[in-house]
Amino acid sequence: MAKNLTTRSEDYSKWYNELVIKADLAENSGVRGCMVIKPYGFGIWEKMQAELDRMFKETGHQNAYFPLFIPKSYFSKEASHVDGFAKECAVVTHYRLKNDEDGKGIVVDPEAKLEEELIVRPTSETIIWDTYRKWVQSYRDLPLLINQWANVVRWEMRTRLFLRTAEFLWQEGHTAHATEKEAIAEAEQMMNVYADFVENYMAVPVVKGLKSKSERFAGALETYCIEALMQDGKALQAGTSHFLGQNFAKAFDVKFATKEGKQEYVWATSWGVSTRLMGALIMTHSDDNGLVLPPKLAPDQVVIVPIYRNDEQFNAVGEVAKDMQAKLRAAGIRVKFDNRDTHKPGWKFNEYELKGVPVRIAIGPKDVEKGTVELARRDTLTKEFVNQNEVVEKVTGLMTEIQENLYKKAVDYRTEHTTEVDSYEEFKKVLENKGGFISAHWDGTVETEEQVKNETKATIRCIPIAGEKEAGNCMVTGKPSSQRVLFAKAY
Repeated sequence: MAKNLTTRSEDYSKWYNELVIKADLAENSGVRGCMVIKPYGFGIWEKMQAELDRMFKETGHQNAYFPLFIPKSYFSKEASHVDGFAKECAVVTHYRLKNDEDGKGIVVDPEAKLEEELIVRPTSETIIWDTYRKWVQSYRDLPLLINQWANVVRWEMRTRLFLRTAEFLWQEGHTAHATEKEAIAEAEQMMNVYADFVENYMAVPVVKGLKSKSERFAGALETYCIEALMQDGKALQAGTSHFLGQNFAKAFDVKFATKEGKQEYVWATSWGVSTRLMGALIMTHSDDNGLVLPPKLAPDQVVIVPIYRNDEQFNAVGEVAKDMQAKLRAAGIRVKFDNRDTHKPGWKFNEYELKGVPVRIAIGPKDVEKGTVELARRDTLTKEFVNQNEVVEKVTGLMTEIQENLYKKAVDYRTEHTTEVDSYEEFKKVLENKGGFISAHWDGTVETEEQVKNETKATIRCIPIAGEKEAGNCMVTGKPSSQRVLFAKAY
């Protein structure tokens, strides 16, 4: 199987696009800006979804499902929310088609115009908060902790598989609370859940922080985020959690009776991650040979490839391979025995290297005689011979070792590509020549933030939560600053 991948150093963007397609993760569809997620790619997403769903439920959340269509009038109830999404909304105006009278094809039936136009959801706050009005009456109904797994549509002009598509899959949590303190604690908790998942399952290190006012979610009072750094020195927003205050409760009149019998508006949060995480996974770990997957999320953690020249050899090798597969599965390892006779071993080696399978085991006639196997690691591209009776213990240990190695490698890259600067000239020089996260003082004004964005295309990725406050002066204006923030060019 010839890979023929463009190298990362040659053209990172082209490398990424080729890898997504050649590794059989996804492809462009017949609908502009939309993608088809193929079985292998969806298998990875299912692993992500399963772990996140478990984590959500362990923190008391339940799943529900809300309509894809949102009445246009709902959007006008929260002004900043509609401003934030208006340019990305797809709108349904009619509900029927008919044959053209001239016989030239199908046309929209002008008599089937909707009384009220419907928005194809770009996010679900409005339809959910209209529903919550019916669900919340008393303090006994709170907190309301709901998550939805769904698809959303944002009519993006420039798209890229997984990173930015007109339709994408995600989860969106929407919660209602009796107090401001509880809602803020929920928003912070979900940011931490996301960070836990991304670091411990995806092996991607993140910085937890707050968004600047201009980068907040439309309608939020505060946006908590996790930011990751890709191998090309650009940042990627991996997840966000929003404290919405009482904005949506007031817009949709969601009140509750307190223990004292008073009527008060609830406090709200929303939070979400999407198939964009697939892009983060690919760009953080993969190399010029293809995907590199962390064992916790790999659909197949191990693949066994038989090497043989005739049926007699195949039967002997196959017997060992099937026994090994059974033992590995009993130990909780996801393992595939590739006994296809339509492709040669070398082709299969290339395929599984391209698809990022963490461990490959090759078994040939000589291995059957010697009681050994050849074991290859995808993360380091190293090989070794292992006794067959030691394979289960060895592979089990490698699952942890590979997971930790990928995380460490990503942390080291981020450390090497995080730079403190004190002047705007130094900032521009680092951004142009090195990239990565740039830690700098900012005077806190939208004007300065916009100036940096317009002149350099770098944005404030987050105001880090960790770390001590540090008095200084804004790199652009020289005005006082109490803390460094992280700038970067971003996806």
